Amino acid sequence: MRSSPLALTVLSLLHMRPLHPYGIQRLIKQWGKDQVVNVSQRASLYRTIDRLLDAGLIAVRETEKDPQYPERTVYEVTEEGRQAHRKWLREMLTVPRADYPEFPAALSFVLMLTPEETGEVLAERAEQVRAALTALDAAAGQAAAVALPRVTMLEDEYRRAVLAAELGWLDSVVADLRAGRLSWDFDTLAALAAAQA
Repeated sequence: MRSSPLALTVLSLLHMRPLHPYGIQRLIKQWGKDQVVNVSQRASLYRTIDRLLDAGLIAVRETEKDPQYPERTVYEVTEEGRQAHRKWLREMLTVPRADYPEFPAALSFVLMLTPEETGEVLAERAEQVRAALTALDAAAGQAAAVALPRVTMLEDEYRRAVLAAELGWLDSVVADLRAGRLSWDFDTLAALAAAQA
C-alpha cells in the first residue's frame, strides 16, 4: 500500500488508541488536522480504512453494539501498521514531493486574463490569505493560552510561513500590475505561441 496523508493520519490516531471511523473523523476535526488532510468526504475515510485493513496495517478490534447508535467497528493498528507508519512518516518528512495544487496551474495560464483582471483576482486572493494568517495567529494564541507543546502546532507554523511568503509575493505582483511594470497583450502572446508551434 502506498502512503497518503489520510492513511498516515488514520495510523497516527490509531497509535494513540483504538477508534471507530466516526471517532477518527471527530478527532481529525477537533485537532485541526482537517486543515492539512482532506477528509471532506466521509467515503474517502472509509476507503482509506478499507485499504489499511486489506494491507494488514490495521485490524478489527471489536464491534460495538449500542441501542442508541448504529453498530460501530473499532480498529487498532497492527505491528505492520506501526512499521509502515514510521516509514511513511520519515519519508514524508524527508523527501520533497511535487504537489500539483490548482493555484500554480492557474498561474501558468494567467495570460488568458487581462493584466487588470489578474490584478483584481490576485488582490482578492491576497485578502483571503491575510484572513487565513489572522486565523492562524488566533489559533496560535489559543494554543499558547492552554500551554500546548510547540510540537503540536508545527503544521500551523509551517502553513503560516508558506502563507506569509505567498502574501509577500502576491502583494509584489499586484503592485507591479498596478504600476504597469507587469503587463501583456494576449494577441501578441498567442501569435508568439503560434509561431513556435
